[in-house]
Amino acid sequence: MTTTGRPDRFLLTTLVTMTAVSGLVDAVSYLGLGHVFTANMTGNIVLLGFAAAGASGFSATACLTSLGAFLAGAVAAGRAARALASRRRLLVLAMTAEGVVTGVAAIIAFATTTVSAGWPRYAVIAVLGVGMGVRNATIRRLAVPDLTTTVLTLTLTGLASDSTLAGGTNPNAVRRGAAVAAMLAGAFAGALAFRHTGAGVTLLIGSVVVITLGLAFWSTHESRRLDQPATGDKAPAS
Repeated sequence: MTTTGRPDRFLLTTLVTMTAVSGLVDAVSYLGLGHVFTANMTGNIVLLGFAAAGASGFSATACLTSLGAFLAGAVAAGRAARALASRRRLLVLAMTAEGVVTGVAAIIAFATTTVSAGWPRYAVIAVLGVGMGVRNATIRRLAVPDLTTTVLTLTLTGLASDSTLAGGTNPNAVRRGAAVAAMLAGAFAGALAFRHTGAGVTLLIGSVVVITLGLAFWSTHESRRLDQPATGDKAPAS
C-alpha cells in the first residue's frame, strides 16, 4: 500500500497472478481429485450439500477434508498475522508456504499411480487446502478491494452494480476485470495442463509460479510500501 491507501501496481500484479494460480489449482482439484475445490470454499459448501442429498459423483468426505484443511491453514495464518507486524513479510511468508505445500502435492502426484482415489487423493486435497487457507487469511488481512484471489462473486457484482449501465462510474473496473480474466485464464491453463501432463506437472507449475512471485515481490523496493501507514481504500463487507 502507499500512504494514500492505494495498492501499488506490483502488489496488484502479484494478487492478480495469485488469482490465476487459484484457477489452476482448482482445475486440478475439481478435475483430478473428484469434484472438490481446494481454493473456492463456497463451491465446497454447495458440493457438500449435493453429496449429502445423495447426488452421484460427489464426496462429502473430500469436501470436509478440504474445508477442514482450509480452516486449519487460516487459523495458522491468523496467528502469524498477530505475531508479525510487517504485512510485507506476512504476504511473502504466506506465498512461500503456499508454494511449498503445492510442491508437496506435486511430489505426491509424481510418486503415486493416481491422485483420484485412496490416500493420495485426500493427502493432496489436505495440503492444497492448507495452503489456500493460509493465503486467504493473509489476503483478508491486506484488505485490497476487489482482489480476494479465490472468489469472484463480489467482484462480478461490483462490475455490474457500479457500471455505467447501473448509473455508476466504474470504479476499479480494470482491477475487477483483470481478476476475472486471471481466474478464467488460470482455470483454462490448469485444465489444459492437467489433461495433457497430469496433476504432478500442473501442480509443480503452480508451486514454481507462487514461489518465484514471492521472491520477486520481496526483492522489489515497492513491496516495502506495504508496511507504510495507509488510509483510503477499505475492503467491502463480505
